[in-house]
Amino acid sequence: MSNGHPHERQAETEAPQLDLSEKGTRQGKQISLDNRLFMQFMAFGGCADSQAAIDALEAADIEGVLYLDVTDAQGIGLLVMSEDPDYFVTAVRDVLNAEPFTSYTHKPEFNMLGRTYSIGYERDLEDTLLIKPRMKTRDPQFQWAVWYPLQRAKMFQTLPEAKQRQILAEHGTLGKRYGYAGLASDIRLACHGLDKHDNDFVIGLLGPNLFPLSAIVQEMRKTEQTSQYLDSLGPFFVGKVAWQSPQPEVEPHD
Repeated sequence: MSNGHPHERQAETEAPQLDLSEKGTRQGKQISLDNRLFMQFMAFGGCADSQAAIDALEAADIEGVLYLDVTDAQGIGLLVMSEDPDYFVTAVRDVLNAEPFTSYTHKPEFNMLGRTYSIGYERDLEDTLLIKPRMKTRDPQFQWAVWYPLQRAKMFQTLPEAKQRQILAEHGTLGKRYGYAGLASDIRLACHGLDKHDNDFVIGLLGPNLFPLSAIVQEMRKTEQTSQYLDSLGPFFVGKVAWQSPQPEVEPHD
């Protein structure tokens, strides 16, 4: 025997389907991919010897990066990633609830969780969303990293779309200059609804040396977005790579 009023059942069957896939453009046509990469960052103190942490991560086959905290002689930062968010409450959780991590002091102010996203013009969504972020974070040439959250002013969303694109393009041009020079690369993650402080994005700046990462933040202070349309930036975690899980075998596309 069926349940519910006939009109209710009809409304359910006729309800429009939501398309939450990431969008791109190839040869003038829209493309889509309903996958994205989640990344979680955490920091800990009380780690005098990082090798024990590295051994635990390798034994559990964790996909990620371990950093040495520049500002804390016993501090570490852990970046983990997966396309399946269950990974963080299963495999990663098991590692964090065992030695040596249970003997460390968690630093909740550095908790960050975000997801890769597309803007709409990307020609290869798999490369943009899944491959490049993995390759960048685990590139042996990128030994330094700065990770931080970013909160946009809510009024930014009320600006005309053309104005928003103009403001964001200024940031994009700045990042490309550093990228083409081989000085820095970035990871941009959306964290809407995933952050207890209501941040909008998680940013990772990666490079062979630390100074250019500081310099790019300094230059960004002068942009219209940072000077007028950001409510908060940071805290900043500054670290050097102690361990990286292997890069994926698939090379990023040109």
